[in-house]
Amino acid sequence: MVRPLVPSLAAADLGRIRGAVSAALTGFLEEQRTTLSGMDPALTRVVDEVCALADGGKRLRPAFAYWGWRGVTEDVTGPAEDDAAVLRAVAALEFVHASALVHDDVMDGALTRRGRPATHVGFAAVHGDGGLSGDGDAFGVGAAILVGDLALVWSDELLRRSGISAPSLARARSVWDTMRTEVTAGQYLDLLRAAGGLPGAQGALTVARYKSAGYTVQRPLQLGAAIAGAGPRAADVYTAVGLPLGEAFQLRDDVLGVFGDPEVTGKSADDDLREGKQTLLVALAEEEADDAGRRLLRESLGDPDAGEEQFAALRDLIERTGARARVEERIAERTATARGAIADAPIAEEARAALDALAVAATSRTA
Repeated sequence: MVRPLVPSLAAADLGRIRGAVSAALTGFLEEQRTTLSGMDPALTRVVDEVCALADGGKRLRPAFAYWGWRGVTEDVTGPAEDDAAVLRAVAALEFVHASALVHDDVMDGALTRRGRPATHVGFAAVHGDGGLSGDGDAFGVGAAILVGDLALVWSDELLRRSGISAPSLARARSVWDTMRTEVTAGQYLDLLRAAGGLPGAQGALTVARYKSAGYTVQRPLQLGAAIAGAGPRAADVYTAVGLPLGEAFQLRDDVLGVFGDPEVTGKSADDDLREGKQTLLVALAEEEADDAGRRLLRESLGDPDAGEEQFAALRDLIERTGARARVEERIAERTATARGAIADAPIAEEARAALDALAVAATSRTA
């Protein structure tokens, strides 16, 4: 099959999927607002934060799960699930994502997220504005941990209440549990790598696989297949698509974290350098750097007091060592591998076109 270089994203029906996902999240959160505000009006601030985290975003994970479902529905027997119920079920992935973002920002000490203060920063401001006693930063971190936990709890509840049948829900739970275990384990591996464990390029790729790649593409695709009632073969097919594509997605995220336009990404291009994120970009730059370059990495990467001059020098080092070019090459190679797997996959043609379009969109994005 000849694949277009830039397939039309219209094939993925993203407008309808995003609208349905947003409606599911909004309806669910309004119910939770009523429940929590009835407990105490102060809890409205917590619901507002989850609403802000769930608002916007690319909705790629629900889209992959939805098309994972659509791709195999023709191959299974028995009654098909209701389309609207499936969209509500896959919307629950957005709460898993929100939880991961909040906890990741706490661990990284990030200041912004999607153009607004990171959750722990926002709650530290609530502490100060309210004239509360104690350490405001500690209050913010504690509140953020609880917000992330609550989002994860709500992901379970939304999946359970989505309206998919009991057999589909039971099948989905197996993938769901694996996915949430992996992303939590991946967060620990990221923490370990930041402390000097899992060194080198392979360590960076291991973190990328479990922290992001799996729950971004592979597991959502498999979740859709499980809801449909497809067997192990579909899971293997979607692994062949999801792992290389998920890795390419995360590597694109890493590049944008250092070289992206803040007006587009919603976060400072200095944050990843200030936080000292040990991405593949950094590992490859360190491999090729001279003594002066390695000294720059040791002294400036992760330095909260670093300024524009140091950040510019770090970006220049990443460029000069060829690290950025090598990462771009890997993104292209992993994307091509995933698109080849999509082209060969025994799935419905409409799903093939949609997944191919999503693959390109996910790895060529600017935000």
